Amino acid sequence: MKVIICGAGQVGWQIARHLASEKNDVTVVDNNPDLVARATETLDVQGVTGFASYPDILARAGARDADMLVAATHSDEVNMVTCQVAHSIFAVPRKIARLRAQSYLDAIYSDLYRQEHLPIDVVISPEREVADAALRRLTAPSAFDVETFFEGRATLLGLQIEDDCPVVNTPLRQLTDLFSTLKALVVGVRRDGTLFVPEASDQLFPGDQVYVCSETDDVNRTLEIFGKEIKRQDRVVIIGGGNVGLAVAEALEARRTGTRAKVIELDRGVAERAADALERTVVLHGNGMDIELLKEAGITRADAVLAVTDDDKVNMLAAVRAKAAGCPMAICLINDTSLIPLMEPLQIDAHINPRATTVSSILRHIRHGRVRNVYSVGDAEAEVIEAQVLSTSPISGHEIRDIEFPEGVLVGAVLKKDKVVRPTGGTRIEEGDVVVIFAMAADVPEVERLLQVSIDFF
Repeated sequence: MKVIICGAGQVGWQIARHLASEKNDVTVVDNNPDLVARATETLDVQGVTGFASYPDILARAGARDADMLVAATHSDEVNMVTCQVAHSIFAVPRKIARLRAQSYLDAIYSDLYRQEHLPIDVVISPEREVADAALRRLTAPSAFDVETFFEGRATLLGLQIEDDCPVVNTPLRQLTDLFSTLKALVVGVRRDGTLFVPEASDQLFPGDQVYVCSETDDVNRTLEIFGKEIKRQDRVVIIGGGNVGLAVAEALEARRTGTRAKVIELDRGVAERAADALERTVVLHGNGMDIELLKEAGITRADAVLAVTDDDKVNMLAAVRAKAAGCPMAICLINDTSLIPLMEPLQIDAHINPRATTVSSILRHIRHGRVRNVYSVGDAEAEVIEAQVLSTSPISGHEIRDIEFPEGVLVGAVLKKDKVVRPTGGTRIEEGDVVVIFAMAADVPEVERLLQVSIDFF
């Protein structure tokens, strides 16, 4: 497949990395020659320097015979015009655009993206993706990573193994014997910085980070088994009332679960807009690092603080202050991945990387056919793929033990009609089943072959 990626920043680079590793013909376009040079020097891609919305630049990038275009520059308007030019002049069949401004995303204006108006096939909103990620973190605050599958019926949990974890030094095959009714499976382990798919004889050790695929109804029990505290987040302080903070607060109000939130926002205009949009949430104007303002927001009684301003350092320092004041859980929005190693020494419990969430969202639409969801794990080290099994798939009609999966692949859950099944070697995969598969990055193409899910759009 021939793909043009407009924007060679972190998101564009990661998408190019994924697609180039799968032997696609990828061209990266950016008006910054340094970013283009970085992409061409580190990845097996071609590069074109120039403005992506210019027809001559797209022509140089090979738009006349491109199968797909991903517009991920920093400008919404450039992304929109690029998709229009790709459609009107070059008839590129598939166009994905990253849009940030909420006005462009309002449901009442959705007709804007019809073929006869502004022909964008898929619109990705980083702010909405980050807000959804933040809400997932709040549902399982003791996990460092959370993603849902099967429309919320299954959950992937990232858990840090501590010294007091009840299953330390226990072979994974024994977990099935000890907890025979538990619908959860360890699908990935990161040890000493290296991620791998475990075998049944492997044990877990303190310091490991594990990825567990669980039926959502069994999440609390799974957390208990892995030694994690379960506590409802009834009181949440949100630092940052912009698009992300506002979306989280609105979602918490809509849930009507009794969760009470307070928002702190430094910009008066943004704070006033948030206050107008929210019904039951108190919005405070001021600096989220001000300890007196944090106390006024009830930080000493809060169950969690969510720092989602557009400044990584403000988020980290505000989280540290909130923890020092007695808040037990701190979650930060972090754009700069070089800051992530500071999370543990600063005792920040979890972070959200907007670039990673955006990459996962774009991959979800790139993986064509019956793939329904894709989640990128870590630094593009692995993918978790949710896909429906076709009748023509090589895995259809076979027990898992008889399927020649690569070593870096593990089936984490199976949805049979409306029932979530924890897979075993004897589980038979049948046409119409939906599977969640954990696959190391190098093994993703083989997984797609086994599912007969092509990223060819014709």
